[in-house]
Amino acid sequence: MDLIPEKIAEYVDKHTQEEPELLQELNRETWEKVLVPRMLSGHFQGRVLSMISKLIQPKYILEIGTYTGYSALCLAEGMKKDGQLHTIDHNEELFQFQRNYFDRSDYGNLIHQHLGEALSIIPELDHIFDLVFIDADKENYPNYLELILPKLKRGSVILSDNVLWSGKVIEQAAEDDIDTKALIEYNKILKSHQKLETVLLPIRDGLTISRVK
Repeated sequence: MDLIPEKIAEYVDKHTQEEPELLQELNRETWEKVLVPRMLSGHFQGRVLSMISKLIQPKYILEIGTYTGYSALCLAEGMKKDGQLHTIDHNEELFQFQRNYFDRSDYGNLIHQHLGEALSIIPELDHIFDLVFIDADKENYPNYLELILPKLKRGSVILSDNVLWSGKVIEQAAEDDIDTKALIEYNKILKSHQKLETVLLPIRDGLTISRVK
C-alpha cells in the first residue's frame, strides 16, 4: 500500500540526506541475497531513525528484530560514544551477515547481538534503555511493550514499525489474521496508555513514536 504518490515519494528521497555508503551496500546485498527484502528500513526511514537517535543521543538502545542490521546501524549513528546497542533476532542464518556489516561500521564493538526469542531475552537484559525500536513479529507487539516498560525511564522513546500494516488496521481483520488484530490492539494501547504520549507517523508502513512521561 502506497501512502503517498510515487512522485512525491521520489521527491522526499531526493531531498533527504543521502544514504551512507556502507548502508547502500547493505541495502543492495539484502535485496540480492535475503528473503523478503522489503522488510529493510531503507533510505528514507533509515534517515528518520538516524535523525531521531541523534536528537535523543541515547546511551542504551534496544532493537527487537534485527533482520540484516540496517536499522541497527542507523540507530547507532546517534548513540553516545560509550553506549551500547542490543539487538535481538531469532534467525541464526542472518547472524554473520549482520556481524559483517556491524564490524565494518564505526559502531561494531558497541553493537551486541542476541540470538533467540525476544520474549525470553528481554527480561535478562539489565539496562535502562533510552531508545527502543520494535520491528519483529507483530503478534507479540503488546507483549514486547509490557516487557520493556519496566526497563525505560522518563523521556525514553519507543519506536514501533509497521503499525499501519499495509492499511489493514483500518479494515475488519479476518478471524485468522492474528498479526492485524495484534497491531490494532497495540495501537489502541499506545494511544491510551497513561505512561506514554504517542504520535503515529504515516512513514512507509507506519512508524509510531511514543515517549515515556
